[in-house]
Amino acid sequence: MQDVFALHQPNQQPKLLTRVRAAIRTRHMARSTEKNYIRWIYQFIVFHNKRHPAEMGEAEICEFLNYLAVKRNVAASTQNQALCALIFLYREVMHKEIGEIDGLIWAKKPKRLPTVYSRDEVKAILSNLSGAKWLMVSLLYGSGLRLQECLRLRVKDVDFEYKQLIIRDAKGSKDRVTVLPDRLIIPLKEHLVKVKKLHERDLQAGHGSVEMPDALARKYPNAQCEFAWQWVFPAPNISTDPKTGIRRRHHQGTWTLQRAVRQAIKKARITKHANCHNFRHSFATHLLEDGYDIRTIQELLGHKDVSTTMVYTHVLNKGSLGVRSPTDQL
Repeated sequence: MQDVFALHQPNQQPKLLTRVRAAIRTRHMARSTEKNYIRWIYQFIVFHNKRHPAEMGEAEICEFLNYLAVKRNVAASTQNQALCALIFLYREVMHKEIGEIDGLIWAKKPKRLPTVYSRDEVKAILSNLSGAKWLMVSLLYGSGLRLQECLRLRVKDVDFEYKQLIIRDAKGSKDRVTVLPDRLIIPLKEHLVKVKKLHERDLQAGHGSVEMPDALARKYPNAQCEFAWQWVFPAPNISTDPKTGIRRRHHQGTWTLQRAVRQAIKKARITKHANCHNFRHSFATHLLEDGYDIRTIQELLGHKDVSTTMVYTHVLNKGSLGVRSPTDQL
């Protein structure tokens, strides 16, 4: 049996997972997608006693996905992600079409409403944050950003004149424009002064380059050291880029802000689920409360379908939820 994990010899085809990584990077897919796809393909192979995927097909895929749904009780989105990883493996790497998967047990997708913080709760959470973390959470709430969108924000995409943020290569590989709150303009400008000084010190130390999107590093070789391309929220330490091996400063990590938010919510004595994404939910819901058009909110959030945005109408204190309880009339 062919070992998919063994190092390949000269003049032989690279090992499977190396080919998967190459295919993902050629298509400029997100690093998180690469990490997750590799993980699911590895688990699929190990689940079938390290058989090579070329020896397997629809039946083995079905068995693995059913195991995830029944034995591991994973969420529907998790099972779907595993399926997407395996379809990518067979179609894009092995050039083998996957037919209909008979007998597949789909994990049940729960119907949940988003958790929304009230305006007072947002104020309480922000009062327990400071510095760059306060600014990041303020942008999550004030501009409706996803966590990764906030962390990957570059200096050039902050437009103070038009009071807007340009979100590049967001979910679905789309760009969009969203609002930059007035009250964050001065704090953000002050923050960028500190970021520029940090960048200048990095340049003096022989660093200062930043990861560039797609092939722009080759097209504009000097741009990676320009301040305009730097991260708005750089990491505190320089690290080695796993793709290129270059020592550079990446943007802040997700876990850093997530931990700070959990601690702030705990200090504020809020019992709702602690999640950075809830600030985006709160942004949309509060705009609806203020009477903004659903289509405008859809554009600000970058939703492909307005039905995705419509979920926020269910958490408003209006309509059926505005009914006065009989208990209150006693």
